[in-house]
Amino acid sequence: MRKKFCLVYSGDLKILTESDISIALLHYPVFNKRGEIGSSAVTNLDIHDIARLAKTYGLRKYYIVTPLEDQKELVKTIVSHWTEKKGGIVNPDRKKALEIVEIFNSLDDVIDDISEEGAAPVCVSTSALRREGCRSIFEIRELIKNNKNHYLIILGTAWGLADEVFDKSDYVLEPLRGNSDYNHLSVRTAAAIIIDRLLSGR
Repeated sequence: MRKKFCLVYSGDLKILTESDISIALLHYPVFNKRGEIGSSAVTNLDIHDIARLAKTYGLRKYYIVTPLEDQKELVKTIVSHWTEKKGGIVNPDRKKALEIVEIFNSLDDVIDDISEEGAAPVCVSTSALRREGCRSIFEIRELIKNNKNHYLIILGTAWGLADEVFDKSDYVLEPLRGNSDYNHLSVRTAAAIIIDRLLSGR
């Protein structure tokens, strides 16, 4: 793991309005159902819905990470339809959301892209499983509120992020929990809950 920080949660839940945050959806490296590391397929819904989420909450960028050429071409085709072609004319709101989508081969490339602004981002990975040293949403919220770093929220697909992603992260967010033992959210739903809890006044 990268260097950890000591956090103290003050209980202050002021609304965060201009935090410098981006979100990354990794399709590699992720686990498949057999516990092997591989790549997952990009879905149209993930592109649209997380882009709209990111734009609504004022995130800087939405990074889609995949090393597969056919998947990158799929993303480019969908994004260009809404940002450069007829789709953006028919639905300008969708155009605004898709304009913040970026496609990269790897998490390292994403970190390098953000680092060009002057400093590497603080990476916060997510998991449906509790991992050692994970932090609460309130701790991460407090960190974001009191620091001026760029924060990168990292989500996985398939059966979750590979261990090497957590090794590159500064923090791991504790798993989301509802009011039952069921814990199988779509990544779009998880992303929406996480970003809302980090950035809303609730």
